[in-house]
Amino acid sequence: MTQQMEAASLTVDELAARAGVTVRTVRFYSTRGLLPPPEIGPRRVGRYGPDHLSRLALIEELQSQGMTLSAIERYVQQLPEDLSAYDLAIHRALVASWMPDTADEVTREQLARRSGRELTEEDLERLVAMSVLESTDDPAVFRVDPGMLPLGVRLLDVPMSLESILAARKVVLEHTREVARELSQLFRAEVWEPYREREPAPEQVERMKSLSAHMQPLVVQALLTAFQRSLKEELRSAFPKERAPRLGR
Repeated sequence: MTQQMEAASLTVDELAARAGVTVRTVRFYSTRGLLPPPEIGPRRVGRYGPDHLSRLALIEELQSQGMTLSAIERYVQQLPEDLSAYDLAIHRALVASWMPDTADEVTREQLARRSGRELTEEDLERLVAMSVLESTDDPAVFRVDPGMLPLGVRLLDVPMSLESILAARKVVLEHTREVARELSQLFRAEVWEPYREREPAPEQVERMKSLSAHMQPLVVQALLTAFQRSLKEELRSAFPKERAPRLGR
């Protein structure tokens, strides 16, 4: 059975275990409309798919950014309806990139459960090389980047050499870092400095924290949309007489 088929048949307990949350949290998000309803299978048992898992991970990431549930609801409602689980995973990884560097320590068993598959020694080596995982003194324990794990696991099945994946990662990091630098300079000049002139010092920090928490996911969404459109245009130019390959779906 493939990973996709396994994910499409997750029970609510399995979904919660894969996402690292409680069943109560899953049901709460569902009642708030943050998660689409499950497919009803035999014996009236709800079944959850990869879209539920990716959307749940994104919601958790937004909440860790300090966004309220109401703000998350507005953010999720603005997402295109046809976003795939892969697109949502990219959203989550990009949102996580705004957070301070964090890593969870997990055992190999926990890592397999969060990945939704057994990982071979070669798989682990590739994930370490992609900086998704970091080895520790204990060979059975790894530090994992929770924002990058879903994408890293999916890349294990992509027919690309590790060298090509690392080269692509380098290109993305270099260009996104430059974009982040320019956006930070713009934010400071157009938003932060005017606030400093108008607001008392004690209120400045809290206002900036609140504004930043709301702006960052919106900037991420804008960057993702612009990149997807640019990628489609580049593929059309590269394959003018052929059907351009589709990435991420």
